[in-house]
Amino acid sequence: MSPLARLPWAPPPPATPAPSEPEALAPDAIASPSSAVIELFDVTKTYFVQPPVEALRGVSMAVHQGELVGVVGPSGSGKTTLLHLMGTLDRPTSGTVWVTGYDIAKLSDRELSALRAGRVGFVFQQFFLAEHQTVLDNVADGLLYAGATLAERRQAAEEALSRVGLADRLGVRPTQISGGQRQRVAIARALVGRPAIVLADEPTGNLDQATGQSILDLFVELNSEGTTIIVITHDVAIASRMRRVVRFLDGLILDDSASGGAGPRLAGAEIGPTVDGAEEAAGRSGGALSPGDGPDGPDGPEARA
Repeated sequence: MSPLARLPWAPPPPATPAPSEPEALAPDAIASPSSAVIELFDVTKTYFVQPPVEALRGVSMAVHQGELVGVVGPSGSGKTTLLHLMGTLDRPTSGTVWVTGYDIAKLSDRELSALRAGRVGFVFQQFFLAEHQTVLDNVADGLLYAGATLAERRQAAEEALSRVGLADRLGVRPTQISGGQRQRVAIARALVGRPAIVLADEPTGNLDQATGQSILDLFVELNSEGTTIIVITHDVAIASRMRRVVRFLDGLILDDSASGGAGPRLAGAEIGPTVDGAEEAAGRSGGALSPGDGPDGPDGPEARA
């Protein structure tokens, strides 16, 4: 039996036989009775440099299936750290993160990889496409660890590329298409595994305004078809295109349009060093940040934004 059958959320039946995930997920990791696809409760994340950096300071929020959410905040506010926790690329210092019903703290690294491969799609500012491969094979690689055959991967990739308007560009290479088309390829790769949620980190950051708007239009269209999407951005105008807007500042939710009120920011709370300061602090102390820290980790794109 496919591990998909044992999970609390199952994707709609694909046109090709459903591939199995690389590793079964522990049933005792299911801890959340909520219907949310992602849920955080009192989550903190601290980078232990000198001085320590509190990237998240007690964040609680839930994202339900079918939502289109914009998370907006200035550089160093903790929004990209939030994305990496939601995407199981990092673990919280304290608090609980549930992804499709699984408490990620109770999963091994291999189980997290399985969850990430089958439940989360990522779209990044930098595209991360292999220039020597065709557009079709770049998208098919999104299923590389899902146990599908090459023919199954390519068929699913063709369907995903059709969804983003690139059905006529399957055989070209990324260097032969525009920046906007490359980002559409990256979105198709995120969608090909039929994930429960798509996380997009500054997806229009490398695009001109007109092309960026077309990518936002695509997100709105995909969401109207049922895809759950969270867009991380520093741009208020981009966030305003989303159906729900969550504003971050200093590692806290400032306000959330879903609740119609302010988040749990304490009046007069002392603001510690920002995430942007983590790299500088590590440099002064001669220490090295972990892969989940600093400019090449969760807040890398954010720090450069």
